Amino acid sequence: MQSHQPAPPARSTSKVFIIGLPRTGTTSVSVALLEMGLRVAHQAFTKQAVILADAISDAPCFSDYPQLHSLYPDAKFVYLDRPLDAWVPSMQMLLSRMLVHLEQERGRFHPLLKRSFGHTFGIYRVADPMDAEHLKTCYQVHKQQVFEYFHQDQRSAQQFLSLQLEDPQSLPRLANFIGLDAQVDSSQLAFPHLNRGRNVASWDEYKHELKINSNLAGPENRKYFNYKI
Repeated sequence: MQSHQPAPPARSTSKVFIIGLPRTGTTSVSVALLEMGLRVAHQAFTKQAVILADAISDAPCFSDYPQLHSLYPDAKFVYLDRPLDAWVPSMQMLLSRMLVHLEQERGRFHPLLKRSFGHTFGIYRVADPMDAEHLKTCYQVHKQQVFEYFHQDQRSAQQFLSLQLEDPQSLPRLANFIGLDAQVDSSQLAFPHLNRGRNVASWDEYKHELKINSNLAGPENRKYFNYKI
């Protein structure tokens, strides 16, 4: 994939967490935020990655949003919604590739990724994590819990935005929500269509100097926050 030059810095006033589930457009939003000048981690498994990124998406954000909200009480949270009839088969395709690597003892994926998938999709508790009805329930429960959490008081509600990327106004709404509408001509932008079909590697293939490594080491090496979910 062609390399892109970094956009001029256009820092959001608050850290941004993208808490939509996998296959709802997290990669497309992450790339759009890069192009708007933010430092972005698509998945963040170290404290340093979270600290240095302006925006973080995917795991463990979609499962750990209450704990991340406690750590960053001024942060903004963006939920990505997708019609279930499109999301379920896309999620089944993803799980068909991931499950072997999510195996608790021998799977090669990061423990935080396993924890997020275990918590949200019950992959260690059910006989068939790819069952369509099971996935529908997981999606609906997650969505309900997110909305209930962020509408428990007025301040939390003001820190929350729900988007469907099919909406042509979704990118301008996002830019306005995170405080970049005055710096970015969002009317000229559209979300990139990434990870369509069976493509699950677009983030790794996308070259940009503002990308933050998910496993970035810092003063505490690759330690993560010590909260529990």
